[in-house]
Amino acid sequence: MQQDHTRRKFITNLSLTTAAVIATPTLTRADTFFKTDGSYTVGQIMDMFIQTVPGAPFPSTVDTLKAGNREIVVTGIVTTMFPTVDVIRKTIDLGANFIVCHEPTFYNHTDDVSWLQNDEVYTYKADLLKKHNIAIWRNHDYIHSIKPDGVLTGVIAKLGWKDYQQGTNTFIFPGITLSALIDQLKQKLGTPGVRYIGDLSQICKNVIFAEGAAGGRTQIEAIAKYKPDVLICGEISEWETAEYVRDARAEGRSIALVVTGHIPSEEAGSAFMADWLKQRISNVKITHVVCGNSLSFA
Repeated sequence: MQQDHTRRKFITNLSLTTAAVIATPTLTRADTFFKTDGSYTVGQIMDMFIQTVPGAPFPSTVDTLKAGNREIVVTGIVTTMFPTVDVIRKTIDLGANFIVCHEPTFYNHTDDVSWLQNDEVYTYKADLLKKHNIAIWRNHDYIHSIKPDGVLTGVIAKLGWKDYQQGTNTFIFPGITLSALIDQLKQKLGTPGVRYIGDLSQICKNVIFAEGAAGGRTQIEAIAKYKPDVLICGEISEWETAEYVRDARAEGRSIALVVTGHIPSEEAGSAFMADWLKQRISNVKITHVVCGNSLSFA
């Protein structure tokens, strides 16, 4: 899920090239952040990451604490896409008390809970976090804004597509069938199925990979401008991008669309976050917990 500024960044980045797409930003040493006894607070770890982001801290962002507070001393860190109840339970089992997630905790982009105060599911989850003194920080806007984008960096590494990358979200393949490309996505992103539009036998060379939910207008403008053989994305509004691709094919274009699902398209970004922390923090256990797909395939 991406805010408007991230969506604009995506369409701009399509035209940019970089030779060091998998490089990790150089950061201030972590020893400038930890307390005198070698421990860390939630706020210190948040600040450690935010300091590396161009233009941060942002005046308006969804990257706020969703549970707990900045002063909690961290006993262990879990990174994940969605901090589901199952992920929270695993966090408790690990003896950890700080979850760094990429997506919302409470079922809407801004984690507005005013409408959930009498909801039993919300209450159960909020009480579980409070009972175990667990802090949750959403790292969405910031991880998408480091150079290069941390989520995309993780996904490219997982797919093994570094050698094919031409621009931030554009890839040139020597030639692969849509069927083989889909098989590769399923295997490497760990999903049992994808949805697609196109001819499975068509050859794909020019590929756009738009992780997450960039939005229908952004996806459609990218197709119109760059004319890829296939757009791969995490999530769509079915009445937007899919219908545009269907009409484009009726017009005679060979454009294909592959929808992996939001979680498979960005999960590797949370693994990237775990690795980022492990490179800088040595005395706190850091675990990436895969939240898994919320939806099953029949």
